[in-house]
Amino acid sequence: MAKTSPGEFVRQVRQEISRVTWPTRKETIVTTIMVFIMVFVMSIFFLLVDQVLSMGVGWILGIGS
Repeated sequence: MAKTSPGEFVRQVRQEISRVTWPTRKETIVTTIMVFIMVFVMSIFFLLVDQVLSMGVGWILGIGS
């Protein structure tokens, strides 16, 4: 593998960055909101699963109320 000089490396990095399709501000905001919604939904889901499993283990071990 050929070694690249620092100047050539910087030129290649700039060339690659110019090829990137950056998201618009609206796309970024919508995606961020969707992430927060999914985090909220999944946290509720795992809370419920944890409660059900906790009750099941308590029932099996006879320490449930």
